[in-house]
Amino acid sequence: MRASGHTAAVTAQRKGALTVQELEIATLAATGLTNKQIAERLFLSHRTIGTHLYQIYPKLGINSRAALRDALAALDLEDVG
Repeated sequence: MRASGHTAAVTAQRKGALTVQELEIATLAATGLTNKQIAERLFLSHRTIGTHLYQIYPKLGINSRAALRDALAALDLEDVG
């Protein structure tokens, strides 16, 4: 996140913007599951998962699936601190 210029504080502010479903989808995506695998687990369309991820990325200030894992880890650290 440092390389992107975003701070943990900025990311933490955006956590409240995620819905429960978005947080669940983001967490599953961060573990390496594909959109299709996430869709099967949540009984949704893989296109719906893609749409959710498209909305999640700007809320967290990221632009890749790899950054998703780091952004969620930073959010968890902020919750503890």
